[in-house]
Amino acid sequence: MIIKVCGMRDGDNIREVEQLSIDWMGFIFYPKSSRYVSEVPAYLPTKCKRVGVFVDASTDEITKKIHDFYLDAIQLHGNESPEQISHLLSLTSHLSIIKAFNIATAEDLKSTASYTGLADYFLFDTKGASVGGNGEKFDWSVLDSYEGETPFLLSGGIGPDDAARVSSFRHPKCAGIDLNSKFESSPAYKDVTTLSRFLNEINK
Repeated sequence: MIIKVCGMRDGDNIREVEQLSIDWMGFIFYPKSSRYVSEVPAYLPTKCKRVGVFVDASTDEITKKIHDFYLDAIQLHGNESPEQISHLLSLTSHLSIIKAFNIATAEDLKSTASYTGLADYFLFDTKGASVGGNGEKFDWSVLDSYEGETPFLLSGGIGPDDAARVSSFRHPKCAGIDLNSKFESSPAYKDVTTLSRFLNEINK
């Protein structure tokens, strides 16, 4: 199972979270987010993949962040079209692409079809007031309707009390989980003790 911890910014906190042997670490480049990263932190992880999270950003902006942060993957959390992603692929073929979708009902899953073959992973988040990081869950049983070939990450308000729920979730295309706001002591600062306890529980 891929473990992605998103919304990181503080250098010391990044170093601590990295030591938990997570797989991916996300940096949010959306100015309206309380976890927005405006400059390169004092420390960047070397033991896990770096994921840049963008919302309707220009290709030039994405390319700059790829170089500045040495990104391994880009997560697109806005209304990016399949054509835009295809263009990005032609420029950044060595990077993984994650396309996020905000989900409330099975009907919302239909929009994934146009991105099949373009994104390496989908990310299913909760449809809410903000683009992401709402800290709210959606009904995971909705994903029973997902029959696509693209693997996905489960996101949306997963918190310290959800270890059993995560462990019991079953879907042939579920590749991992995305953790963010529910493990924070303040925006963009993760509670390492709580996060470590959760990871130990789901790895039992």
